[in-house]
Formats: sequence, C-alpha cells, structure tokens
Amino acid sequence: MDIISKLEQIEDNYNKIAKQLEDPSALSREEFVTISKEYSDLEPVVSEFKIYQGKINELDELKTIVADDSNDKEMQDLASEEIPMIKKDIIDMELTIKKHLIPKDRDDEKNAILEIRAGTGGGEAALFASDLLKMYQKYAEIKKWSFELISISGTEIGGCKEATASISGKDVFSRLKFESGVHRVQRVPETESSGRIHTSAATVAVLPEAEDIDIKIDEKELRIDIFRASGPGGQSVNTTDSAVRIVHLPTGITVSQQDQKSQHKNKEKAMRILKARLYDHQKAIEESSRSEERRNQIGSGDRSERIRTYNFPQSRISDHRINLTLYKVEEILNNGELDYLVDPLLAEDAANKLANIN
Repeated sequence: MDIISKLEQIEDNYNKIAKQLEDPSALSREEFVTISKEYSDLEPVVSEFKIYQGKINELDELKTIVADDSNDKEMQDLASEEIPMIKKDIIDMELTIKKHLIPKDRDDEKNAILEIRAGTGGGEAALFASDLLKMYQKYAEIKKWSFELISISGTEIGGCKEATASISGKDVFSRLKFESGVHRVQRVPETESSGRIHTSAATVAVLPEAEDIDIKIDEKELRIDIFRASGPGGQSVNTTDSAVRIVHLPTGITVSQQDQKSQHKNKEKAMRILKARLYDHQKAIEESSRSEERRNQIGSGDRSERIRTYNFPQSRISDHRINLTLYKVEEILNNGELDYLVDPLLAEDAANKLANIN
C-alpha cells in the first residue's frame, strides 16, 4: 500500500470515529476513552494530509498553466518559478506525514514501574544498583516527574539488593522503555586496596504501569498471604502482621510488600506492581509472535541482554545497542543527565520505523 492509500484509509477511519463521537451516550466509558484518544492521535495526520492534498492540486494547476501555450508568457514564467518551491513543500510535508505514521507504542504515555536488582559482583553490584536508583531519581527531578520509592532492600555498606519505584509524569514510559536490560559497571571499589578494576552488573526493568482499563484481575485467581515484616538488624520491622504477599495463581507471578506499617497500604502497593508485571507478561505473549519485527528495533528489550557499560577509569559510557560511546559518566550516572543516552536511542528507534514506511 502506498502512502496516499494509507492516508486515505486513515482519513476514512477518522471520519468514522468523528461520527461515533457525535453520540457519546451510545458508547461505554471505556469505548469513549479509547476512541477519543484514537481521534486525537489521528487529527494531526488528517490535518497535514489535507494541506498536502492542497499542495498536490496546486502543483498540478501550475504544471497545467506552464503546459498551456495559450496562457500569457508572464503567467507561465511565474508558474515555472513557483513549481520548485511547491515541490520542496511537498517533499517536506511527506517527511512530516511519515513521522506521524510511525507506529506508536501504545504504552508511551503511561507511567512506569522501575525495578532494579543487583547482579553479579556481590557488594559492589549492590552499590552500583544503588547508584542506578539515584540516577533515575535525579533524572525524574530533571524531567519534573514524580518519583515514589515503593520498596528497597539495602545492604550494610549502603548498597541496594533490589528496589522498586513508581515514576509518573509526561512521557515517562516512552523515555525510559529502553532502559530495561543488564547494566554493567567497571571501576575500582572503595574496598579494593590494590587498585584493581572490578566488573559488576545490575538488572533494570521498566514496566508500563497498568491501568484498570488495561488489565482485569479476578480476585479468585489471587492468593494473598499476610505475615510479619522482617528487616536487617531489626530496623523497619513491624510488630504486627502487616506484610503482604500476593500470588497470581495462573501465572505464578508473586509480589511481596512490607515497607509500610499498614497492611492496607502494603496490599495497595503490591497490587500496583502485580498489575504492571501481569501487563508486561501479557504484552510479552502478544509480542512473541512478532519476534522478527522486534529484532529490527533497538535491542530486544530482553532483560538478559547487556545493554550498557559504565567505565569509570575512562569516564566512558557505551550503549551497545546503537554503538554509542560518550565520555560523560559523571554527568549521566552521578547527575542523572540521562537525555544524553535517551535522545539517541529514541532517534534510532524512530529512524528504523521510518525506514519501514513505504
């Protein structure tokens, strides 16, 4: 299908949706929310297409004037002068329209659940996981997002075995979705007296935070266990049975939450994480049939994939998916200036998708 046929199809769909929205009482709340968003997404494409069609008609008229010898010579010359400008406008508009046609991730506008776990490397890996958590927290501050730490399991030397956070704001998931994977650090640990460089790793998972409209959970499919919280050295230990473990029986996905003294709050937070993991699980099943298409995009998003290396001796950060190397460890890891990496990743993804549009 050529681009004009695609645009005509989009315009036809847009007009059908507009008619549906004329009588919102005939729609359920979920249907209204879904098609209103679709209408809003299609509007700039249709608007641009109408202008594009006008330019095509204008070009045809100018060509007709130039070809018709009965026209005044001065008029033909003016038309000839305008043709290159109109052609340039058309080329520019085609690129703009193609950008509008780039398939959007349905979750780009969602908030995100961030999960970080220390990997190989013992105490140094836990310290690196803590550094990553601070990096994302600072990045959230830069982007004016809300960053809520849901749970954290620390170490005695200030590291982080694992942590979960909720990040909300504009375009959160779209800007963090390529962070999922294995992050590796190469540096001399403070405890290393010989100055030997150690390599450690941490795993990052960024999940779109599911909304009620995205996923339904049947209470009968859940096993909810209540138990007494535990913690290192007696810290943050509740004397009541307030910790909550939720098991989704069909999938075996398990979430535990014990940071809050309130059983109700622990259950609420555990459910948020469970919904995000179930939604991610559901997406993985849907997308497994499109594995070839995924390989054409930036990485696979597989969390077993090493995506980035932070080399402190050289102040170097390398993103292995797009062969990007920057000498900005301080700015990115310590100050949270993650746009140095996020922007090129998004640009590469857009370029790949644009290349697949005919």
